[in-house]
Amino acid sequence: MRALEEGLGTCPTCHQMVKMPKRPGSKYLAICPRCQSRVYPRIPDSIQQTWALVIASIIFYIPANLLPMMHVHTFAGVESDTIMSGVIYFIKSGSYLIGFVILVASIIVPITKLIILIYLLISVQKRSSLKQHERKKLYRLTELIGRWSMVDVYVVGVMIALVHFGGMMQIKAGAGANFFLLVVIVTMFAAMRFDPRLIWDTKE
Repeated sequence: MRALEEGLGTCPTCHQMVKMPKRPGSKYLAICPRCQSRVYPRIPDSIQQTWALVIASIIFYIPANLLPMMHVHTFAGVESDTIMSGVIYFIKSGSYLIGFVILVASIIVPITKLIILIYLLISVQKRSSLKQHERKKLYRLTELIGRWSMVDVYVVGVMIALVHFGGMMQIKAGAGANFFLLVVIVTMFAAMRFDPRLIWDTKE
């Protein structure tokens, strides 16, 4: 028996179980007696907002991969690297672990997270009752892997802070880093706005 069928809701702030008023519609709310937060049976407009954030992430992800992540200024000139060219550089220079970590964190993780969110959104919109427990685990996976998307931005930030030798060498963040940061932030919000309880709202 689901909590919603028992007339109960969970406070999003303090996780207190709250008795929901018996009003028709999916957007009726209660007030948490503990922290005074608004409690909804389901996050209002969860599907629409998650779709909007997912689409925005996809749009930001294109320039994040095409534009340079960083610019290396030396006495010989300026060299710019995108995410993929940076991965190739580390692999060619023998830093296989760093190259692999950046490849996973900057390319595989964001794409995987977006694919999972799109799959969850489509299955929820169809109100499918198939593989509900597996879909719940997929949602938990998006929360687990989301934090690793920041590795590439962290690497650029560390290199900017550490590699600065006056006029000999200087590293600056490129436009790609800004777009990639937007991808990470927007996908985090997309996962937050998706209501996993919708997985259990089936056609039956």
